[in-house]
Amino acid sequence: MTTTRDIYKLFLQHPHISTDTRKIARDSLFFALKGDKFDANTFAKQAIAAGAAYALIDNPAYRLGEKYILVDDVLTTLQDLARYHRSQLTIPVIGLTGTNGKTTTKELINSVLSQHFKTLATQGNLNNHIGVPLTVLSINSSHEIAVIEMGANHQKEIELLCTIAQPTHGLITNVGKAHLEGFGGVEGVKKGKGELYDYLASKSESRKVRKSERQKDTGVAFVNSDNAVLLEMQEARGLKNVIYYGTSTDKNLVSGSIVDNAPYLSFQWTNNNSRESYPIKTQLTGAYNLDNILAAICIGVYFELDSDEINRGIEGYQPQNSRSQIVQTATNTLICDYYNANPSSMFSAIENMSQINADKKVLILGDMFELGTEAATEHAAVIKKAADSPADERIFIGKEFFAAGHPGLPGSTFYQTVEEAVAKLKSKSIKNATILIKGSRGMALERLAELF
Repeated sequence: MTTTRDIYKLFLQHPHISTDTRKIARDSLFFALKGDKFDANTFAKQAIAAGAAYALIDNPAYRLGEKYILVDDVLTTLQDLARYHRSQLTIPVIGLTGTNGKTTTKELINSVLSQHFKTLATQGNLNNHIGVPLTVLSINSSHEIAVIEMGANHQKEIELLCTIAQPTHGLITNVGKAHLEGFGGVEGVKKGKGELYDYLASKSESRKVRKSERQKDTGVAFVNSDNAVLLEMQEARGLKNVIYYGTSTDKNLVSGSIVDNAPYLSFQWTNNNSRESYPIKTQLTGAYNLDNILAAICIGVYFELDSDEINRGIEGYQPQNSRSQIVQTATNTLICDYYNANPSSMFSAIENMSQINADKKVLILGDMFELGTEAATEHAAVIKKAADSPADERIFIGKEFFAAGHPGLPGSTFYQTVEEAVAKLKSKSIKNATILIKGSRGMALERLAELF
């Protein structure tokens, strides 16, 4: 029987993993994963023909020679290989999860730490039971720190991902209303995200670490002291090595406050050890991003980067992939935030629009997915939140918003589909406005951006 160690020996000779025959790297290991609508075992021969050194399969019918390695389950083999590879590494691994802001926070942390270290961070949204193993297997001997994002839509998933990434340091951005259907409600989300704290608690030691040893430390949690839920979760698990950040100077390693948000966010942060403060202008929008930025700064200070390195990392970060991304068109300022949405992030985005200095404001909000039995209630709550905000116009798109809305609501229009909204908005001129476009990824609201 082929063991994990046997496969690891092959991995050391062929340290590139392929899972898609359309993107086969020559001399790589091809893992024939299964999906809901495909079985990559059927593509193993194609992968070898395209240049893969070996194909790992779990269906003996597709074993056509020595280059085809038969295992019990390809996904489990990939995860076991990643665990074994992780066990050979001695670098700090920062694991992070949360309801909102985890990808932006991951990018900010990486932007800061890469000013001083050779880093590796999760690419895109490869943050699930397949993406995390692939990320871990991308770490090589040149890397000094890794930043690994962990996503979940049900309990026990973060627990699984922690056994693979084995984080030495960790961060939960926040806990809110998302994937309620899979988690079984808000308490389920809280328990699921808290699995990262559970893992860190199991690795935590009660000791004061000298700065020179921080890269060797384990079980460290970075916690937002302004977030009562995270404080309660951390205290309940008895974490012994906690580093705080927040808006006050009390017990926080770093603190900060917003200076302006029009629409780019500028703020000031303080290193509470040295008592020195620094102003920063970012390329981000959203007061909600202050927490994400302070988390990255806190981690930078913890790992002993100087203020210039930290400030360069924050100021140089440009949001992409439609996450709090500002796009200036010929006639409008668009806040493109349609990569994903849930009730918590919707409320934050609407509140941010209330704080932005703009003569004309328009809200375009699309349906939120995976809310289960709470869908009607949560969409109605967002409508009320938007109706109470100082916007000049509110546009709601999707079956859930349409069902929960009131056609006569002042300054509000409801469309059942994006196609219907596009058809109507093509003939409607919106100019000199700041426009928030936000909804779940499945709504494909990018189709609206080109209209403005």
